[in-house]
Amino acid sequence: MTTAQALPSALSLGWRRTRIEVKQLFRDKESAVFTFALPMLLLVVFGSVFNTDIAPGVTFSQYFAAGMIASGIVYTSFQNLAITIPQERDDGTLKRLQGSPMPKVSYFIGKIGMIFIVYVIQVTLLMAIGIAFFGLSLPESAFKWFTFAWISVLGLICCTLLGIAYSSIPKTGRGAPALVTPVVLVLQFTSGVFFVFSQLPHWMQVGSSFFPLKWLAQGIRSVFLPEDFASQEVAGSWQLPAVAGMLLIWTAIGALLAIKTFRWQART
Repeated sequence: MTTAQALPSALSLGWRRTRIEVKQLFRDKESAVFTFALPMLLLVVFGSVFNTDIAPGVTFSQYFAAGMIASGIVYTSFQNLAITIPQERDDGTLKRLQGSPMPKVSYFIGKIGMIFIVYVIQVTLLMAIGIAFFGLSLPESAFKWFTFAWISVLGLICCTLLGIAYSSIPKTGRGAPALVTPVVLVLQFTSGVFFVFSQLPHWMQVGSSFFPLKWLAQGIRSVFLPEDFASQEVAGSWQLPAVAGMLLIWTAIGALLAIKTFRWQART
Protein backbone atom coordinates (compact mmCIF):
# COMPACT_ATOMS: atom_id res chain seq x y z
CA MET A 1 0.00 0.00 0.00
CA THR A 2 1.53 3.30 -1.08
CA THR A 3 1.25 6.61 0.67
CA ALA A 4 -0.53 9.32 -1.30
CA GLN A 5 1.87 11.93 -2.59
CA ALA A 6 1.38 15.36 -1.06
CA LEU A 7 0.09 17.97 -3.46
CA PRO A 8 2.33 21.00 -4.17
CA SER A 9 1.56 24.06 -2.08
CA ALA A 10 -0.02 27.18 -3.53
CA LEU A 11 3.32 28.99 -3.05
CA SER A 12 5.24 26.26 -4.87
CA LEU A 13 2.77 26.32 -7.75
CA GLY A 14 2.97 30.11 -7.73
CA TRP A 15 6.74 29.95 -8.21
CA ARG A 16 6.28 27.52 -11.10
CA ARG A 17 3.71 29.89 -12.54
CA THR A 18 6.24 32.74 -12.19
CA ARG A 19 8.72 30.88 -14.37
CA ILE A 20 6.02 30.28 -16.98
CA GLU A 21 5.04 33.96 -16.96
CA VAL A 22 8.67 35.09 -17.41
CA LYS A 23 9.22 32.63 -20.27
CA GLN A 24 6.03 33.77 -21.98
CA LEU A 25 7.08 37.41 -21.69
CA PHE A 26 10.46 36.87 -23.30
CA ARG A 27 9.02 34.62 -26.01
CA ASP A 28 6.60 37.38 -26.96
CA LYS A 29 9.04 39.75 -28.65
CA GLU A 30 6.53 42.60 -28.91
CA SER A 31 5.76 42.51 -25.16
CA ALA A 32 9.44 42.24 -24.25
CA VAL A 33 10.39 45.19 -26.46
CA PHE A 34 7.48 47.28 -25.16
CA THR A 35 8.36 46.46 -21.54
CA PHE A 36 12.13 47.00 -21.69
CA ALA A 37 12.99 49.04 -24.77
CA LEU A 38 10.36 51.78 -24.56
CA PRO A 39 11.46 53.20 -21.15
CA MET A 40 15.11 53.07 -22.21
CA LEU A 41 14.34 54.75 -25.54
CA LEU A 42 12.37 57.52 -23.84
CA LEU A 43 15.20 58.05 -21.37
CA VAL A 44 17.80 58.32 -24.13
CA VAL A 45 15.70 60.64 -26.33
CA PHE A 46 14.40 63.03 -23.65
CA GLY A 47 17.63 62.88 -21.66
CA SER A 48 19.68 63.84 -24.73
CA VAL A 49 17.39 66.59 -26.01
CA PHE A 50 16.63 68.32 -22.70
CA ASN A 51 20.02 68.13 -21.01
CA THR A 52 19.87 71.55 -19.32
CA ASP A 53 20.30 72.57 -15.68
CA ILE A 54 17.08 72.87 -13.69
CA ALA A 55 18.82 73.55 -10.35
CA PRO A 56 22.43 73.90 -9.17
CA GLY A 57 24.12 70.58 -9.85
CA VAL A 58 20.98 68.93 -11.26
CA THR A 59 20.18 68.50 -14.96
CA PHE A 60 16.81 67.68 -16.45
CA SER A 61 18.33 64.40 -17.66
CA GLN A 62 18.96 63.33 -14.05
CA TYR A 63 15.46 64.47 -13.06
CA PHE A 64 13.95 62.59 -15.99
CA ALA A 65 15.95 59.44 -15.25
CA ALA A 66 14.50 59.35 -11.73
CA GLY A 67 11.03 59.84 -13.19
CA MET A 68 11.50 57.00 -15.67
CA ILE A 69 12.56 54.64 -12.87
CA ALA A 70 9.29 55.53 -11.12
CA SER A 71 7.44 55.02 -14.41
CA GLY A 72 9.08 51.61 -14.68
CA ILE A 73 7.07 50.56 -11.64
CA VAL A 74 3.86 51.53 -13.43
CA TYR A 75 4.93 49.94 -16.73
CA THR A 76 5.87 46.56 -15.27
CA SER A 77 2.88 46.26 -12.93
CA PHE A 78 -0.19 48.36 -13.74
CA GLN A 79 0.20 48.64 -17.51
CA ASN A 80 1.45 45.08 -17.98
CA LEU A 81 -1.39 43.45 -16.04
CA ALA A 82 -4.14 45.76 -17.27
CA ILE A 83 -3.29 44.73 -20.85
CA THR A 84 -2.26 41.06 -20.55
CA ILE A 85 -5.05 39.87 -18.24
CA PRO A 86 -7.85 40.90 -20.67
CA GLN A 87 -5.91 39.15 -23.44
CA GLU A 88 -5.66 35.99 -21.34
CA ARG A 89 -9.35 36.29 -20.57
CA ASP A 90 -10.11 36.51 -24.29
CA ASP A 91 -7.99 33.56 -25.40
CA GLY A 92 -9.42 31.29 -22.70
CA THR A 93 -6.30 31.05 -20.53
CA LEU A 94 -8.11 32.31 -17.42
CA LYS A 95 -11.07 29.99 -18.01
CA ARG A 96 -8.75 26.98 -18.25
CA LEU A 97 -6.85 28.01 -15.13
CA GLN A 98 -10.11 28.55 -13.26
CA GLY A 99 -11.15 24.97 -14.05
CA SER A 100 -7.76 23.44 -13.17
CA PRO A 101 -6.84 22.03 -9.74
CA MET A 102 -4.29 24.83 -9.28
CA PRO A 103 -5.23 27.19 -6.43
CA LYS A 104 -6.35 30.50 -7.88
CA VAL A 105 -3.95 32.38 -5.64
CA SER A 106 -1.04 30.66 -7.45
CA TYR A 107 -1.99 32.53 -10.64
CA PHE A 108 -1.63 35.88 -8.86
CA ILE A 109 1.59 34.78 -7.14
CA GLY A 110 2.94 33.97 -10.60
CA LYS A 111 2.01 37.42 -11.90
CA ILE A 112 3.54 39.16 -8.88
CA GLY A 113 6.74 37.10 -9.16
CA MET A 114 7.08 37.94 -12.84
CA ILE A 115 6.54 41.63 -12.14
CA PHE A 116 9.27 41.76 -9.48
CA ILE A 117 11.75 39.95 -11.73
CA VAL A 118 10.99 42.22 -14.69
CA TYR A 119 11.24 45.35 -12.55
CA VAL A 120 14.66 44.38 -11.20
CA ILE A 121 15.93 43.91 -14.77
CA GLN A 122 14.29 47.09 -16.01
CA VAL A 123 15.46 49.33 -13.18
CA THR A 124 19.00 47.97 -13.50
CA LEU A 125 19.04 48.88 -17.20
CA LEU A 126 17.58 52.35 -16.57
CA MET A 127 20.08 53.08 -13.78
CA ALA A 128 22.95 51.89 -15.97
CA ILE A 129 21.90 54.25 -18.79
CA GLY A 130 21.36 57.13 -16.36
CA ILE A 131 24.77 56.63 -14.74
CA ALA A 132 26.64 56.05 -18.00
CA PHE A 133 25.21 58.92 -20.05
CA PHE A 134 23.35 61.42 -17.87
CA GLY A 135 25.33 61.81 -14.66
CA LEU A 136 22.87 59.97 -12.43
CA SER A 137 24.43 59.01 -9.09
CA LEU A 138 23.75 55.87 -7.10
CA PRO A 139 22.43 56.39 -3.55
CA GLU A 140 25.31 57.10 -1.18
CA SER A 141 23.77 56.01 2.10
CA ALA A 142 22.05 52.96 3.54
CA PHE A 143 19.01 55.13 4.33
CA LYS A 144 18.58 56.05 0.65
CA TRP A 145 18.92 52.42 -0.44
CA PHE A 146 16.32 51.48 2.15
CA THR A 147 14.07 54.28 0.88
CA PHE A 148 14.50 53.02 -2.67
CA ALA A 149 13.64 49.47 -1.57
CA TRP A 150 10.42 50.28 0.30
CA ILE A 151 9.19 52.70 -2.36
CA SER A 152 9.82 50.10 -5.07
CA VAL A 153 8.15 47.24 -3.18
CA LEU A 154 5.18 49.30 -2.00
CA GLY A 155 4.80 50.88 -5.44
CA LEU A 156 4.86 47.49 -7.17
CA ILE A 157 2.26 46.03 -4.79
CA CYS A 158 0.05 49.11 -5.17
CA CYS A 159 0.23 49.24 -8.97
CA THR A 160 -0.12 45.45 -9.30
CA LEU A 161 -3.41 45.50 -7.43
CA LEU A 162 -4.60 48.50 -9.44
CA GLY A 163 -3.62 46.73 -12.66
CA ILE A 164 -5.61 43.64 -11.68
CA ALA A 165 -8.60 45.83 -10.85
CA TYR A 166 -8.32 47.88 -14.05
CA SER A 167 -8.10 44.70 -16.14
CA SER A 168 -11.87 44.30 -15.77
CA ILE A 169 -12.56 47.54 -17.66
CA PRO A 170 -11.51 46.52 -21.22
CA LYS A 171 -14.24 44.41 -22.83
CA THR A 172 -11.72 42.68 -25.09
CA GLY A 173 -8.01 41.99 -25.03
CA ARG A 174 -7.59 43.74 -28.37
CA GLY A 175 -8.99 46.97 -26.97
CA ALA A 176 -6.99 46.88 -23.73
CA PRO A 177 -3.93 48.87 -24.91
CA ALA A 178 -6.18 51.70 -26.11
CA LEU A 179 -7.75 51.97 -22.66
CA VAL A 180 -4.55 51.56 -20.65
CA THR A 181 -1.68 53.29 -22.45
CA PRO A 182 -3.31 56.78 -22.59
CA VAL A 183 -3.94 56.64 -18.84
CA VAL A 184 -0.26 55.95 -18.17
CA LEU A 185 0.87 58.67 -20.60
CA VAL A 186 -1.41 61.31 -19.08
CA LEU A 187 -0.19 60.47 -15.59
CA GLN A 188 3.42 60.72 -16.75
CA PHE A 189 2.85 64.16 -18.26
CA THR A 190 1.05 65.44 -15.14
CA SER A 191 3.06 63.73 -12.39
CA GLY A 192 6.48 65.28 -12.88
CA VAL A 193 8.05 62.70 -15.20
CA PHE A 194 8.23 64.49 -18.57
CA PHE A 195 8.15 67.97 -17.02
CA VAL A 196 9.43 69.43 -13.77
CA PHE A 197 6.49 69.06 -11.39
CA SER A 198 6.85 72.49 -9.75
CA GLN A 199 6.56 74.15 -13.20
CA LEU A 200 3.22 72.54 -14.05
CA PRO A 201 -0.04 74.51 -13.69
CA HIS A 202 -1.44 74.49 -10.17
CA TRP A 203 -4.62 72.65 -11.15
CA MET A 204 -2.51 69.91 -12.75
CA GLN A 205 -0.38 69.59 -9.62
CA VAL A 206 -3.47 69.24 -7.46
CA GLY A 207 -5.12 66.71 -9.78
CA SER A 208 -2.06 64.47 -10.12
CA SER A 209 -1.54 64.50 -6.34
CA PHE A 210 -4.52 62.17 -6.03
CA PHE A 211 -2.72 59.45 -8.03
CA PRO A 212 0.22 57.19 -7.13
CA LEU A 213 2.70 58.09 -9.90
CA LYS A 214 3.21 61.63 -8.59
CA TRP A 215 4.27 60.23 -5.22
CA LEU A 216 6.36 57.44 -6.74
CA ALA A 217 8.28 59.95 -8.86
CA GLN A 218 8.82 62.27 -5.89
CA GLY A 219 10.01 59.40 -3.70
CA ILE A 220 12.43 58.13 -6.33
CA ARG A 221 13.79 61.66 -6.80
CA SER A 222 14.61 61.71 -3.09
CA VAL A 223 16.85 58.69 -3.68
CA PHE A 224 18.74 59.75 -6.81
CA LEU A 225 18.86 63.55 -6.65
CA PRO A 226 20.91 65.68 -4.21
CA GLU A 227 19.33 66.34 -0.84
CA ASP A 228 19.19 70.10 -1.39
CA PHE A 229 16.95 69.57 -4.45
CA ALA A 230 14.13 68.92 -1.98
CA SER A 231 13.74 72.70 -1.71
CA GLN A 232 12.70 72.71 -5.40
CA GLU A 233 9.70 70.48 -4.70
CA VAL A 234 6.31 72.16 -4.35
CA ALA A 235 6.17 71.42 -0.61
CA GLY A 236 9.85 72.27 -0.09
CA SER A 237 10.63 68.72 1.07
CA TRP A 238 10.52 65.11 -0.15
CA GLN A 239 7.41 64.36 1.95
CA LEU A 240 8.36 60.69 2.40
CA PRO A 241 5.65 60.03 5.03
CA ALA A 242 3.07 61.36 2.54
CA VAL A 243 4.60 59.15 -0.17
CA ALA A 244 4.15 56.08 2.03
CA GLY A 245 0.67 57.16 3.11
CA MET A 246 -0.65 57.73 -0.43
CA LEU A 247 0.80 54.44 -1.69
CA LEU A 248 -0.78 52.57 1.23
CA ILE A 249 -4.15 54.22 0.56
CA TRP A 250 -4.00 53.23 -3.12
CA THR A 251 -2.87 49.73 -2.15
CA ALA A 252 -6.00 49.35 -0.03
CA ILE A 253 -8.18 50.78 -2.83
CA GLY A 254 -6.55 48.49 -5.38
CA ALA A 255 -7.02 45.40 -3.18
CA LEU A 256 -10.70 46.17 -2.62
CA LEU A 257 -11.37 46.84 -6.31
CA ALA A 258 -9.39 43.78 -7.44
CA ILE A 259 -11.38 41.51 -5.12
CA LYS A 260 -14.71 43.03 -6.18
CA THR A 261 -14.17 43.32 -9.94
CA PHE A 262 -11.78 40.60 -11.14
CA ARG A 263 -13.36 38.25 -13.70
CA TRP A 264 -12.05 34.90 -14.93
CA GLN A 265 -14.28 34.86 -18.00
CA ALA A 266 -15.18 37.42 -20.63
CA ARG A 267 -18.46 39.28 -20.34
CA THR A 268 -21.23 37.77 -22.43
